[in-house]
Amino acid sequence: MNNILIQDFVTPHQTAPFNQIKNEDFLPAFQELIAQSEAEIDKITHNPEAATFQNTIEALAFASEKLDVVSNIFFNLNSAETNDELQKIAQEVSPILTEHASKIAQNLALFERIKKVYDEQSNYTLSTEQQTLLNESYKGFVRSGALLNDEDKEKLKNINKDISLKSLQFGQNALATTNAYFKHIENKEELAGIPEAILSQYAEEAKDRNLDGWVITLQYPSYVPFMTYAKNRKLREELALANGRKSFDGGDFDNQNLIKEIIQLKQQKAALLGYANYADFVLEERMAKSPAKVLEFLNELLVQARPYAEKEIDELKVLAKADGIDEIQSFDHAFYAEKLRKAKYDFNDEELKPYFPLAQVQEAVFGLAGQLCGLEFHEVHNIQKYHPEIQTYEVYENLASGEKQFKSILYTDYFPRKGKRAGAWMTSYKNQYQKGGENHRPHISIVCNFSKPTADTPSLLTFQEVTTLFHEFGHALHGMLANTVYPNLSGTSVKWDFVELPSQFLENFCYEPEFLKTFAKHYQTSEVLPNEKIEKIEQSIGFMEGYQTLRQLSFGLLDMAYHTHPEQVKDIKTFEDQQFAPTALYPSNPNTAMSTTFSHIFQGGYSAGYYSYKWAEVLDADAFAYFKETGIFNPETAAKFKTLLSSGGTQDPMELYKNFRGREPKVDSLLERAFGIKK
Repeated sequence: MNNILIQDFVTPHQTAPFNQIKNEDFLPAFQELIAQSEAEIDKITHNPEAATFQNTIEALAFASEKLDVVSNIFFNLNSAETNDELQKIAQEVSPILTEHASKIAQNLALFERIKKVYDEQSNYTLSTEQQTLLNESYKGFVRSGALLNDEDKEKLKNINKDISLKSLQFGQNALATTNAYFKHIENKEELAGIPEAILSQYAEEAKDRNLDGWVITLQYPSYVPFMTYAKNRKLREELALANGRKSFDGGDFDNQNLIKEIIQLKQQKAALLGYANYADFVLEERMAKSPAKVLEFLNELLVQARPYAEKEIDELKVLAKADGIDEIQSFDHAFYAEKLRKAKYDFNDEELKPYFPLAQVQEAVFGLAGQLCGLEFHEVHNIQKYHPEIQTYEVYENLASGEKQFKSILYTDYFPRKGKRAGAWMTSYKNQYQKGGENHRPHISIVCNFSKPTADTPSLLTFQEVTTLFHEFGHALHGMLANTVYPNLSGTSVKWDFVELPSQFLENFCYEPEFLKTFAKHYQTSEVLPNEKIEKIEQSIGFMEGYQTLRQLSFGLLDMAYHTHPEQVKDIKTFEDQQFAPTALYPSNPNTAMSTTFSHIFQGGYSAGYYSYKWAEVLDADAFAYFKETGIFNPETAAKFKTLLSSGGTQDPMELYKNFRGREPKVDSLLERAFGIKK
């Protein structure tokens, strides 16, 4: 078959040959690679030799190498550079892949070989990583239905297929409804309060649409500045309503029924496998272990944070009252929070943006990776890209011997496009693993949605966007530093409530004065951000932390409710309001919903796992406190953290953390950082 995706990639470092891939290559490639994978599985299953760790567990870990690479390419493109044709292919491919996974997971003869090795593991001398692989392989089959009867296996296969398709449709609906809306404004007076740099961005958007004036969209870099700076309250309300009605308007892209269908399917899956609910099923394999532990954690933080959040909102109410607003609404929050920030800390995001051109911020995070982990980044132009805006880098590690060792490929994709979903994420095109005496290095990608450069200015980041880049780069470090044997234990292949530790940890450096001074420089004058501004940034680390904490807790509580009590979901808006009640700080608008675009849990991998952001904050605050105690660039502390990152999922995450920190994490550092509470 003459298909570029099936052949070995004749490219630098075997990177994806994006320029040569055609959409019509994907479906036949998946069909062929699934057949190849099934042939490999068949060889393992019918091996006449007795089952051993090497010929069964290890062989299975490498049975779908090429299929995994092509899957990564396809689904990453479907997130970052999609189109109608790719979305249609995704609808065909997703159930095929789900069925393939189910077929493997429910292969009784294969499971019997795995079980034999698992039951006789005392006969083997296994490394920690091998023991983890054995345990995960066995549990993975059991959790995928290997112990079910044939009828229930078929039910589970169909449920998985339906979840896959409906989750995909959820994401496509959310993207379509985001892209469908724009607000065209021809009278500049309606845009009072919005900084000129943002107005230029809106004018560029209008020009792209062959319109005069200005255009605001629901894309993050467009919507958030408008809600933050626009004095026109009526327009803020209009935009907020449009944003809140995404996939909640009863139209072609409405997600309400899909949500009900997805959670019911997940409940059916959990019940088939012997669990009370889907959260029980998910959390068995997380650090938290149970819904009760998650709810205890979230509610403990709620008790601590709620008084601070209420005080913050009271401060905003005073500012709003001065403007004649008797009852402040959620669509007023960003505007008055920015006013309060300006009053308290004498800076606003637009004022800081000239000091954070994207290129400088990227250089800073690259430099930080050098200081902490000995990495170097060299831009290269011989690696194919899926869009002209992408930049590509070869990453090297400086060894103690003085040599440089190739570590990774890094793709950076920073600007919004019609075919790119909202938000920011890190992903991989190829995992790291060791095979045949070769350490196969990973291909990592960072995808964001920052403001594009204009004719007059480079891309300038808000401080929040600076922390976003550091966050995603933390994930990227986890991927780039991977040094495991097996691909399914490599890099970010860790327990889900551990995966956010490196990303959230790296954000802490953005608030460190000595580090900020190295890169916060005006893009025109090279003037370093003044000390008083740096001090204000440092002081602002806890600004609106009560509100932000309650916001995150609200999402975590909603997620847990959907996945523990799906039978209670009769009406999406009513259910959402009930779950948000303990964390609500503003009146609910009956015409808007958050759930219908909650892609983290209905499309991504955060089902029954959204709490992990706050869970990981405990870890990151505790870890950074250790760096502060020893010196933020202390080489010994950094080396231990590097070991934690490079270990991937080869050990229980709590053991990895204790090896780094010397003890289990404590919540004290998070409470002190957020609210000044010292224990």
